[in-house]
Amino acid sequence: MQNSSARTPSRSRTTMTEYVLPTHANALGNVFGGQILAWMDIGAAICAQRHCSTIAVTAGIDNLAFEQPIQVGHVVRIDAWVTATFRTSIEVAVIVYGENPISTEEWVCVRAFLSFVAVDDAGHPVAVPALVLETEEERQQEQEAHERRAYRLHQRQHNRHRLTSSQRS
Repeated sequence: MQNSSARTPSRSRTTMTEYVLPTHANALGNVFGGQILAWMDIGAAICAQRHCSTIAVTAGIDNLAFEQPIQVGHVVRIDAWVTATFRTSIEVAVIVYGENPISTEEWVCVRAFLSFVAVDDAGHPVAVPALVLETEEERQQEQEAHERRAYRLHQRQHNRHRLTSSQRS
């Protein structure tokens, strides 16, 4: 059973902004992929925790696809919103944008779906509030999230079997 009252995606939507410094960059002057992932994880965790009103820990990342780099001196904007809730887990969509602050040009750097599990102070999973869907786009995103979750669960079982089999060889 889900806790508290149901909540809309707009209630927990999160936007983060970061400035790219040389310490964030590789030898080409582009932000390290790992740095982008860390910022994504923080933005998505804030979003998940706002929705759940409890600690939410990262369970996985799906459909990660880097599209364009972001360079030193540019701005990074992370947008995160809840796409679906399950019994104790939640899916958050994240899009990372690069921005040239001089020209104001913007582009998509990366997009992904992050899964979180809501936990209590002892680290045990707890029920999450339901998601109130207000638009057709939100309903579509939730349907797609359920499909991704089914695929994730299938893949997890498949990978467990494959890894167990390979240990016996």
